[in-house]
Amino acid sequence: MARLSIADSQATLAAAGSDFARFLERPSCDVSLYKPVGVDSQKPHLRDELYVIASGSGGFICEARTDAFGPGDIFFVPAGTDHRFVSFSADFSTWVIFLGPRLSKDP
Repeated sequence: MARLSIADSQATLAAAGSDFARFLERPSCDVSLYKPVGVDSQKPHLRDELYVIASGSGGFICEARTDAFGPGDIFFVPAGTDHRFVSFSADFSTWVIFLGPRLSKDP
């Protein structure tokens, strides 16, 4: 069993001075926390992703569609799809769940 908490994971990111950290790695999926500051500059990934909004609010652009989000919302993004978070609050963070085997060029 593994237990991840938002508070502990956010503290780990802050201590590391990072906006992304992987907290669970398995052959079929990875679970990470992402907390960008100011701008989300991520590029499309090689694996499908689930984003589970942990804190904050803002907008999520996936291809040509923009949706507002808040804590508890979930977005599914197919591999290779252009996407990013915009106009997000300073307390924004999201769980990132990569689905499928990890590939060498993906985070």
